[in-house]
Amino acid sequence: MKDNKQATIIFNSEQIKQENIKYILKTVNDALNERGYSAVTQIVGYLVTNDPAYISSYKNARTLIQTVDRDDILKEIVRSYLNTNE
Repeated sequence: MKDNKQATIIFNSEQIKQENIKYILKTVNDALNERGYSAVTQIVGYLVTNDPAYISSYKNARTLIQTVDRDDILKEIVRSYLNTNE
């Protein structure tokens, strides 16, 4: 088979976005757990209030979670929940 270096690669931007959100949530979750916080409670507090103080700055978690729009995080959480609990 001939190696075609000119082949077009199609990326699914929505899938990449979803994977990025999952990565960020897992990273923030790990950082909060390491600091002894209830990660779920802290993340929910942030999502409800938009107050970044709910997220520790440990391991850059606060900055990281703020790189994603809260609506996109909520959409991904609901999408993930519905896909795994049908």
